[in-house]
Amino acid sequence: MFINPISLLIPPGTSLASGAGTILLSISAPTAGLPGHADPVAPILLVLVLIAMGAALGGKAMRWVGQPAVLGELLVGMLIANIGYALHEPILTVLREGETISQIVTLALQNALTLPEAVHRVLPPGNDTERLAAALAGPMAPVAVSVYSFVDLLSRIAVIVLLFLVGLETDIGEMKKVGWPSFLVAVVGVVVPFLLGLGAMALLMPEAPLQKDIFIGAILTATSVGITARVFRDLRQAHRTEARIILGAAVIDDVLGLLILAVVSALVVTGTISLLSISWITLKAVLFLVGSISVGLWLAPRLVRRIARLKIENLKLLFGLGFAFVLAWLANLSGLATIIGAFAAGLILESFFDKELEGHSLRDLLSPIESLIVPVFFVLMGTQVKLETFADLKITLIAVVLTVAAIAGKLVAGLGCSPKLDRLSVGIGMMPRGEVGLIFAGIGKGLGVVSDAVFSAVVIMVMVTTLLTPPLLKITLARSRPAA
Repeated sequence: MFINPISLLIPPGTSLASGAGTILLSISAPTAGLPGHADPVAPILLVLVLIAMGAALGGKAMRWVGQPAVLGELLVGMLIANIGYALHEPILTVLREGETISQIVTLALQNALTLPEAVHRVLPPGNDTERLAAALAGPMAPVAVSVYSFVDLLSRIAVIVLLFLVGLETDIGEMKKVGWPSFLVAVVGVVVPFLLGLGAMALLMPEAPLQKDIFIGAILTATSVGITARVFRDLRQAHRTEARIILGAAVIDDVLGLLILAVVSALVVTGTISLLSISWITLKAVLFLVGSISVGLWLAPRLVRRIARLKIENLKLLFGLGFAFVLAWLANLSGLATIIGAFAAGLILESFFDKELEGHSLRDLLSPIESLIVPVFFVLMGTQVKLETFADLKITLIAVVLTVAAIAGKLVAGLGCSPKLDRLSVGIGMMPRGEVGLIFAGIGKGLGVVSDAVFSAVVIMVMVTTLLTPPLLKITLARSRPAA
C-alpha cells in the first residue's frame, strides 16, 4: 500500500481536489489530481522538454543576428508566459507568478486553506489575483504547481552551476597582468552604477524602503563577462590590452558584486541598517571568500590526488559538482547567497583540477548539463516579466531611468584606465548585465524586496544593456587602433 508522507502535513478536512494537499501530492502520489494510474511526472517532463526546445530555438535565433543566446531565452519566456496568461492557460499563469507560488503553498499548508483562499490572502485584489485563483482552483492546479516546483528547483541548480563555471573560467594569472587598471575600472564600475541605481529608485519611488533602493543599486553593479568575451573572440581582438582589462575588471566586478549582494541580502532579511550590521556582514562575506579559498586551495589538491587513485568513471564531474554544492551549502549556512560558495569553488579548482585528473576538462564535462538547465533559468526569468505592468507610465519610466543609469555607470568606468587606451570601448565592454544581473534580480524577487513591476523593469534593463553591447563594441573596436 502506498502511503504519501506529504499527506501527514495536510490538516484533516482539507480538500485534496483544490486544497493545499494538491501541491505536493501531485508529485509524490501516483493518483493525485490525475485520472487512473497516470504518472504525474509525465506532464512535468513534457513541459520541461517544451521549455528546453523553446530556449534552444530562441537562443539559435539570437545567434543568427549576432546576439547572445540569453536574449532569445528571455524573449521566449516572456512571450509564452504572457500569451498563455492572456489565453487563461493555468500552467503558464502559475509560472508567471514565480516565488509568490511558494508563499501561497506555504500559507495553504500551514493554515488548512484551499489554494484560491491562500491566493486572496497573499495577493491584493485585482485581475491578476482572480486569474491566478481560478487557475489554482481548476483540475490542472496539481500539474501547474508541480511544474513550477520542478522548474524552480532546476533554475536554482542552474544558478549554482553557472557561477561555478564563472569561477572556473577566471584566470587569476591573467588578471594580475592588468591588475591595477582592471581594479580601478572595476571599482568605478561598481560604485557609480550602485549610487545611480540607489538614487534613481529613491527619487522615483520615495515611499519604498531603503533596503529596496540598495538592492536595485546592487543589481546595477553586475557585469556579464561572457558576453563581452565572446565579442572580443568573434572579432579576434582578445589579445588587446582593452580586452584583458575588461575581462579582469568584470571578474573583480563579480567578486565585489557578490560581496554587495551578501550584504544587502542580509540587510533585507534582518530588516535593520546600521554601520555595525553592514560592517559585520561585509566582514563575514570577506572571511568566507578568503577562508574558503585558502582552505580549499590547501585541501582540494590533497583530496583530488587521493581519490584519483580510485579510478572511478566520471570522478572529475562528480567531485567538481559535489565540491561546488558543498561550498554553496556552507555559504548558505553562513548567511550568504549560495552563488558565493559556487563561485569560490570555481576559483579553487580552476588552477589545478584538470591537471590532476585525466580526461576531458571539467568545463567540457559540465557543458551538457549547462546546455540543459541554464536556459531553463533564463526562460523562467522571462516568464516572470509581466508586460501589462508597462501600461503604468511610472514603471516604464523606472525601466528607462534604470537602463540609462546602468549604461552611464559603466561608461564612466572606462575612465579608470589609461587615456592611451580606448576608454570608450572599455566602458561599453562593461555594460552588459546578462546572467549575473538576472541572478541578482531573481534573488531580490525571492526575498520579496523586488516587486513584480520593478522586476520587469530590471529585466528590460538587463536585455537592453546586453543587446546594445555587441554592436557598439564592434563599432568602437573597428575605429580604434589596437593598444600595445
